[in-house]
Amino acid sequence: MLSDSTIKLLRIPFSFFLSPIYFFALAQVPHIDWGKAALVFIILHFLIYPASNGYNSYMDRDTGSIGGLEKPPAPSRQLFITTIILDCMGILLGFLINPLFGCVMPLYIGASKAYSYRGIRLKKFPIVGYLTVIIFQGGLTFWLVYFGSNAVHSMVVPWQGMVICALLIGGFYPLTQIYQHRQDLEDGVATISYKLGYSGTFVFCAVVYGCAWLFMAQFFIKQHEGNKLLLVSIFFIPIIVYFTRWFLQVRKDHGAANFKHTMFMNWLASSCTNSAFLILLIWRWFE
Repeated sequence: MLSDSTIKLLRIPFSFFLSPIYFFALAQVPHIDWGKAALVFIILHFLIYPASNGYNSYMDRDTGSIGGLEKPPAPSRQLFITTIILDCMGILLGFLINPLFGCVMPLYIGASKAYSYRGIRLKKFPIVGYLTVIIFQGGLTFWLVYFGSNAVHSMVVPWQGMVICALLIGGFYPLTQIYQHRQDLEDGVATISYKLGYSGTFVFCAVVYGCAWLFMAQFFIKQHEGNKLLLVSIFFIPIIVYFTRWFLQVRKDHGAANFKHTMFMNWLASSCTNSAFLILLIWRWFE
């Protein structure tokens, strides 16, 4: 039986924040194998992401708030073993989808481990750590979903989609670090958010998120799907409104860069983008 602390530190609900990448990628697949698409979803959201969360918690041993948990419990040896089991299950199930998919899975897992592992600790390098996150959680995840869910396992995967997903993660990830500056520094980690500062983090994220929209605009317009771009843009409006309001609060008082505001931003952004990309997926039945 898994202990309560292990279950909490796997932070399975946190996978919701990463699910927009899955739904955007799936909405672009020309011929979906729904059985494999479901298996890809399970592998990522119930095995690989929780294993990454748990391993990060085991290495960090946080005493302050972390993504999805305001008061995290102390990690145990059981948590570490569980993360390894989940990773192995993810790789084995990946081979059921396709041998290449199964072979690529360790790249994602390895990057995740290198990000947190004390002997490597990529997260302590602001730029390298940031690039690791956006390349693997964004670009490579798009590839995994697109390739794994495609009924025809073509090696051709739209690079624009990979760039869009990398930028979507890149325009959001520093905000998840904004309330942890002191805690990270005590652990020897200088995040990109810390280097940018409070206001700089918001400006940087706005620029990267804007680039994501521009790439998305080019992607949809090139395919003569401007109506889909309009739909996504409408769902982005609540995100922009709250982002701007929060930014103004933080400029007046850095104390507003706290766990509560960050988690609300996470839920709002994920809910809006998930809704938009799910509608894009449903839209296909009417084309």
